[in-house]
Formats: sequence, C-alpha cells, structure tokens
Amino acid sequence: MSERLHPDARADIGGSRLRCATPCTMWDTYSSPLAHPRLPRRGRIRGVKGPADAVLAAAVQRHGDRLLVLSHSIHAEPELSFAEHRSAARVAALVEAEGFVVERGVAGLETAFTASYGSGDLVVGLCAEYDALPEVGHACGHNIIAAASTGAALALRDVADRFGITVRLIGTPAEESGGGKVLLLERGVFDDVAMAMMVHPAPEETCAASSLAIADLELRYRGKESHAAAAPHLGRNAADALTVAQVAIGLLRQHLEERQMMHGIVTRGGAAPNIVPAATAAQYYLRAPDVGSLQRLEARARDCFAAGALATGCTWDLTESSPVYTELVPDEWLAAAYRTAVTGLGRTPLPHAQEWELHSGSTDMGNVTRVLPAIHPTVAIDCGDAVNHQPEFAAACASPSADRAVCDGALALALTGLAAATDDEQRARLLDGVARRQAGPAEPAT
Repeated sequence: MSERLHPDARADIGGSRLRCATPCTMWDTYSSPLAHPRLPRRGRIRGVKGPADAVLAAAVQRHGDRLLVLSHSIHAEPELSFAEHRSAARVAALVEAEGFVVERGVAGLETAFTASYGSGDLVVGLCAEYDALPEVGHACGHNIIAAASTGAALALRDVADRFGITVRLIGTPAEESGGGKVLLLERGVFDDVAMAMMVHPAPEETCAASSLAIADLELRYRGKESHAAAAPHLGRNAADALTVAQVAIGLLRQHLEERQMMHGIVTRGGAAPNIVPAATAAQYYLRAPDVGSLQRLEARARDCFAAGALATGCTWDLTESSPVYTELVPDEWLAAAYRTAVTGLGRTPLPHAQEWELHSGSTDMGNVTRVLPAIHPTVAIDCGDAVNHQPEFAAACASPSADRAVCDGALALALTGLAAATDDEQRARLLDGVARRQAGPAEPAT
C-alpha cells in the first residue's frame, strides 16, 4: 500500500496514524468555498443546483484526507462481525470531533453506534458498515462504505440547519454474518429515520440493483461413536448423514426455481478416522430472489437434511445463525436522485434494466428497504477481473480507485439527501412515512 500513498496526507483517526492515498481533489467546479450565501429553503425535484451543492462538495473535499485515512486504517486491521471494536471506534471518534453527538453500544450491540447532528424534522440516515470477511479481510470493501457514509454525514452537517435536517450516521456491525441492521431495526434504532442510504464498492456502477434474500443455517447431525474397524455396526455415522444430505442438495439443484441457490461448507466432520463420527455440522446459505421464494427453497432443503438423518439412523437439527436478509427494494425516487448525482460526478452507472440482470449477493440493507425508503447503490472501483470476496478485490479496496470511490460516493449520497430534503413533495412523503411507522398498524375496522 505504501508506494501509492500521498506524502503529505497524514491524519490521526482514533489513535491510528496512517497515510492516505490520492487526496479528494477531483471536483474542480466546486473548489471555491461560498461566502455566506443565503440558500433557498426548497428546491426542485432534482435537488438544489448551485450554492448548496457546492457547500457539500467543499465539505467532502475539506475532509477528504481524513476520510481516506479512515478507509485505509479500517482496511489495514480487518475485524469480523460483532468484533469491529477498532473500526467502530475510529468512525465514531472522527464525527464526534466534528460536533456529532455519539451514542455507543446502541441496541445492546457493542460495536454499533449512532452519531447525530442537527435538530431538523427530517432524519437522514447513513449506514456505515465496517466488518470484514474471514481469511480475505476487506474483500467486500466495507472500509469504503464506512468512509463514504462518514463523508456524506460530514457534508450534510454543513447544510443541516438551513434545510431542517438531522444527520444520523449509524454504525451497523455484522453485515457479512449476524444481521446487524436487522437487529437495529427490531430494537428501534431506525424508528425516526426518514430515509437511509449507503454505497457499496463493486466491479460495476449501479443505482438500484437487486439482491437475493438469504437464510443462514447451521445443520447438525448426532449419531453414535464406535470403533470404525472393530465394531462399526454399533455406530451411527453422522458424517454419512451429512454426505447423504449433500448428495440430495446437489441433485435438487436441477429443479430449483429461477435465481434460487444453495451453498455450504462442512464445519465439523469427525474426530479421527478410527472413530465413527458421532457429531457433524455444516453451515448452509440458501438464497432466492425474494422471501417467498426463499421459504419454498428452505422447505425443500429441509427435506434433504432430513433424508441424511433417516438414511443413517442419526438425529438432526437446524438453527438460524443469522436473521433472514430480505431482498433489496430500493426507493425509486431516491435511486433516481442518486443516479442524477453520481452521473453529474462523471460516473456512468448501468441502465436500470441491466442492473436487474446482474448476479448479486445478499445484504441486511434489504431489510431496511422493506421498512423505510432506502437505497444501496454500488460504486465501481478498478479491480481488473476480480470480484467481491476475492483477495484481489481486497487489494483493490485500498487503491487510488477505491479512494476516488470514497469521495465520489460521499458526495453522491450527500447530494441525494439534499435533493430529498429540498423537494416539498418528497420531504412530505418521507416525513409521512415516519409518522405512519411510529403510529403503528391501523386499528381493525369495527
């Protein structure tokens, strides 16, 4: 990483001193700070064009070096789900120093936090992910997500009072496994949030791509130990049960519905070759285009798991390792506003029809989009032939291209938030959504 670092870009983030890569200096048209302009209270549907946009761009540029240090420091010390102590602390410390009120350990999660600025009625939520993957580190680029959302929050802070905004940066742990956002939703962290946004690095640029619903399941078989040579007939082989289940899953794949898929790994296979395995386990991901399809898939997968137990005389059980992630349902207006913003920065997102043709993963941001207006666009980085969850993609997430993605993503998110806040119709829609959610389900008619 060091050979790409800018020699003058140094900063301290939460006690970590690193140098960042290319500074955020790519918006020449916005390089001049404003001299106390009187900004309009409302704008047109595509957002304010002029002084307010420049305020946002100047803010991202002003904080650019610190955002890139944040991205690189998180990348350099990857932490797994629910253990992202250093990463969460770095993000929270940066915005706290800029006047945000930080609440750590929200919703009973040690590595979750909220950071708020302003007192406007429109709460704009920005989700900061920062967990990494086992063995391959930040091969999903959550360091970029954290830094871009932080940059957007700092930019919106500079216009929050003028446009009646409360900026809410939400530290969301455990996206890769654990469903941090699902838990935050269930425990009320999003209750007053009118809209939520984040941007994810990927090989392609998208504004409203889909994702797959997912179930994260742990399968366990229990048999009976015995000497594998002297008395195999006295044993009940839990490894055989798992093998039967794997064969059944493999045969089922021919008959799956469109975009359904299953993949798993063996996490426990036995203790020694001369002991009939009495306990085995596997982790399975089931994915489908929507929750209804996922439920049908799980019913068929359960039959395959049961077959393993039936064939071998073992017992079995299945537990949910993480909450179900639903499919993404991006808010159409916010996605269109983001497309306008990111296109204005010189990026070229895929046409909407092509976005839905992409192979996709899963995210707990899908659950957020099912509750309130939200978007989860992707920002392209130069990663060659690599894709997310490969070591080569992890390397690309600390490159100059990734640094540009941090800055562009931060500004595009901020511009989208401003566009919503300054459009009368959309602002009313977003506020009405909060009011309806807080009122709860309507009373049944009598």
